[in-house]
Amino acid sequence: QVQLVESGGGLVQAGGSLRLSCAASGTIFTINAMAWYRQAPGKQRELVAAITSGGSTNYADSVKGRFTISRDNAKNTVYLQMNSLKPEDTAVYYCKLDITILVNNDDYWGQGTQVTVSS
Repeated sequence: QVQLVESGGGLVQAGGSLRLSCAASGTIFTINAMAWYRQAPGKQRELVAAITSGGSTNYADSVKGRFTISRDNAKNTVYLQMNSLKPEDTAVYYCKLDITILVNNDDYWGQGTQVTVSS
């Protein structure tokens, strides 16, 4: 099957930067859309950024101009560059990949990586 491995989270001061990565491996497959979500304590999981197979992107209003999503199709990896981080960005960040294996299409989630921004 498919495995997703996230990396890049950590503790950073406000105004700092982090880069998250999410790499997929396993059965031969096609990756369609890729996205990053986040969930803060006591809040619902929310979409942060998404990128289509064609490279079109969209962002939550709260991160526009600060975060950049990108993908490397050769490495089956999606990235989230986070700049000018704010304490309100503190959350567990999850990647979600829309993957097709043969004729089956499903969403696959990463294990989550903690991002903590101190004031």
